[in-house]
Amino acid sequence: MPSRSKLARLAVIAAAVVVVPLAVARADDAAASDDQPKSFWEQDQMLGDLGGLRTLLDGAGVTFSLQEQSELIGNLTGGLRTGAVYDGATLGMVTVDMDKAVGIPGGKFYVSAYQIHGRSPTENLVGSLQTVTSIDATRATRLYNLYYEQLFFGDALSVRLGQFAADDEFILNTYGALFINSTFGFPALPAIDLPAGGPAYPLTTPGIRFRVRPTDALSLYAALFNGDPAPNGVGNPQILNNSGTTFRTNGGAFVISEAQYAINQGDKATGLPGTYKIGAWINTNKFADTRDDRTGESLASPTSGGVPLQHQNDWSIYATFDQLVWRREGTKDQGIGVFGRVMGAPSDRNASNFYANGGLNWKAPIASRPDDSAGLGFGYVAISPRVMAFDRDIAFFTGQPFPIANREVLFEATYQYQAAGWLQIQPDAQYIINPGGHVPNPVVPGQVIKNAFILGVRATVQF
Repeated sequence: MPSRSKLARLAVIAAAVVVVPLAVARADDAAASDDQPKSFWEQDQMLGDLGGLRTLLDGAGVTFSLQEQSELIGNLTGGLRTGAVYDGATLGMVTVDMDKAVGIPGGKFYVSAYQIHGRSPTENLVGSLQTVTSIDATRATRLYNLYYEQLFFGDALSVRLGQFAADDEFILNTYGALFINSTFGFPALPAIDLPAGGPAYPLTTPGIRFRVRPTDALSLYAALFNGDPAPNGVGNPQILNNSGTTFRTNGGAFVISEAQYAINQGDKATGLPGTYKIGAWINTNKFADTRDDRTGESLASPTSGGVPLQHQNDWSIYATFDQLVWRREGTKDQGIGVFGRVMGAPSDRNASNFYANGGLNWKAPIASRPDDSAGLGFGYVAISPRVMAFDRDIAFFTGQPFPIANREVLFEATYQYQAAGWLQIQPDAQYIINPGGHVPNPVVPGQVIKNAFILGVRATVQF
């Protein structure tokens, strides 16, 4: 029987999921003709044109935006503990069209910053490897992107230089962007295995990226990043680079390349559109062996020196796809799309050596609501066999039962409700099997972290 506190938390979340969308449902009734200004509920930004300021700046090549994402996330069972937390992130962005601003065709300057607030649902409630939400991070006000991009020969060649993230363009599923769990963005394998989680939210790092488009269908990407976004030190790497202004360039190298092939993208295409990608990355830092010390003895052995064997470099290969499989007649993008992604990495130097995710994204499941989307997705993180062997060694040498790590599995169902032109409400449900990969619960000694059932709601406001 659920406790009163658990029922109360569920009631709060249910109210947010049900009442808030109903409160803004009058957006459905707003109407404006093409020759009239959009109503408050229809405009893309809540603050509109700010008395003509946006239009004035756009004429000079400057575009700015402000977005707030706020979430209420509750863990109803399992995980580290039950309860509910609030978290949020405010993103400010400024883009300068260099052609309009100073007469450099094809140039763009971009800067953005985050103000991250609230409490982490992953750290405080769940303890999963696949971070519960894509904005879940240590509280901070931090610089994020700061780069210049230049196009050459039309759009055939693009060069980006500055500080930015690999997950802006690499290892992405278009249809996966709908989901709240971060694993559908930058996947869990590199987030777990790379130093400081790699060049991905909330940590960016200096880099250079090249994109070549030999044909309309084929795009080739390659990028070089600093190999470790956080400076040397002990503790949370997000705190070590708390402001995002470390601009570190001496952390080894992270090199990633990707080929993308898009089909049926043009307006005259008769088939359903899809995008297929294959890529690989390598990191030149040293990585500790996940089981053995420098002599080849298990690190769990009482006679081990406790200094792990070091491996030079780490790497991974991956493939992704996004494919529309059904389209509503008379529309361009309303329909059901499926997506998937798979990655592999060596076991001897990584906590995870295999990862897969996938699902479906239904744009406009209700025909009268063309901007809504619904999705079902899954994520699978395998624990490396070498880590499993290390756990068995612990049990052997201590003579005590010890849980053997194996895998973590995520299921997510979500619905994105376009309440107004500037407001989205997104109720979400997640079920995580073996949070942390079947590991001891640091909050409840003697137990592993149990399966977690998570309900939440996200509100996204464009100011």
